[in-house]
Amino acid sequence: MKLTLNNNSKFLSAPSIRQFSNRMKNIDDCINLTIGQPDFPMPDVVKNAYINAIKEDKTSYSHNKGLIETRNAVSLYFEKRYGFKYSSEEIIITNGASEALDTALRSIINQGDEILIPGPVYAGYIPLIKTLGGIPVYIDTTVTDYKVTADAIEAHITSKTKAILLNYPTNPTGVTLAYNEVYDLTEMLKTKEIFIISDEIYAENTFSGQHTSFAQFDSIRDQLLLVGGLSKSHSATGIRIGFLIGAEYLIEKLTFMQAYNCICANVPAQIACIAALNEGLEAPQYMNEAYIERRDYLIQKLEALGFELDAKPEGAFYIFPNIKKFTDNDFEFCVDVLEKAHVAMVPGSSFTDIGKGHIRISYAYELDALKEGMRRLENYINKYYNL
Repeated sequence: MKLTLNNNSKFLSAPSIRQFSNRMKNIDDCINLTIGQPDFPMPDVVKNAYINAIKEDKTSYSHNKGLIETRNAVSLYFEKRYGFKYSSEEIIITNGASEALDTALRSIINQGDEILIPGPVYAGYIPLIKTLGGIPVYIDTTVTDYKVTADAIEAHITSKTKAILLNYPTNPTGVTLAYNEVYDLTEMLKTKEIFIISDEIYAENTFSGQHTSFAQFDSIRDQLLLVGGLSKSHSATGIRIGFLIGAEYLIEKLTFMQAYNCICANVPAQIACIAALNEGLEAPQYMNEAYIERRDYLIQKLEALGFELDAKPEGAFYIFPNIKKFTDNDFEFCVDVLEKAHVAMVPGSSFTDIGKGHIRISYAYELDALKEGMRRLENYINKYYNL
C-alpha cells in the first residue's frame, strides 16, 4: 500500500547537480567540477573550538535564536566588517544558510504569492518556494550582464508580489553588485511593500574590493531579511551554521518558526562560529587568492577553446560560459562530455530556462584538477567539433 503525500510534494525531485553526481558513480576517473564545496580544510581555530565544545559537554539546547555569545559575535562581526548594526535580538543562528532561507520563506509565503527571482539562479530556491505554495517569477538578467536592475524589478512587480529573493555574488554566474548598483535597487525597493531576502552566503568570496550588503542601507531595514553563514567563507559546509538577520519585529515571529522546526542550531557549531568570527577572519582571504588564480586560468583556457563569457566572475567560485558556438542543448552537451571525456559540469538550464545554452563549472577544486579537466575538455572539443 502506497500512501499519498501532499500535492506540493510533486515539486520535489533530485536537482540536476545530484543527477550528474549519480551518473559519475560508474566513471572511476571522473573529474568532478559540479559541486560548490570548497576544497580547503576548515581552519584549525574553528575545528579546535568545535572539538573542545564537545569535550566540555556543551551539547545541550541553546535559546531558539542561538547562544547569546554567538549572536553577539555575529552582531559585532557585521558592525566591524560592513558598518551596520543588528542586536542579538535581531539575529537567529540557523543550521546553515539553507535553513535560514527556509525559515524566512515559510514565514512569509501564502498560497499564490509571487516571489521575484533574478535568473539564472541557484536551483535550490525553486522547489522550496513551490512547495510552500509560492510562485517563482523570474527576471532575465542576461541582457544586463547578470545584474538585476531597478527597472527590471519594477516591471515584474504585481499586486501578488510578496518578496524578491536576491543572491550576490551569484550562483551560478559569480557576478556581484557594486555599491552604487545596490543603492539604486534599495532606492526603488524602499517604495514597494514587499520583503527583500538577500542571500549573501558568498559575501566573503568577493574578489575585488569589499562586498556591499543590502543591510548597509537603513531605508529598507523593515523589509530586509539577510541570510549568511560560514559554509563558503570558512569551508564549513558540514557543520551547518547560518545566520538569519532582520528587524526585531520580524525576527520575533521568525524565531517561533525556527523553534518548531529544529529548536536550535547545532550548539558545538555555534561555539565554533564564535572562533571563526573572532579568530578565523583570515580564512576567506587565502581561499580567495586561490580562487582568483583558478578563475583566471579557466577564463584563459575556456576562451581559447571557443567558449564565450557573457560576464567575468567577480566572486563565489563559479564560471558560466556560453556554449552556443558548439550547441544549443546544454544538457546533452554536459552528458556527452561526462560520458566521453569523463568531466562533470552542470548544464546552465539547471538554473532555470534563463541559463540555457551555458554550463556551470565550479572552481572550488585544486588547480591540478582544473587543468586535467580542461585538458580532457580540449581533447573532446578537438575530436567532436573539429574547430
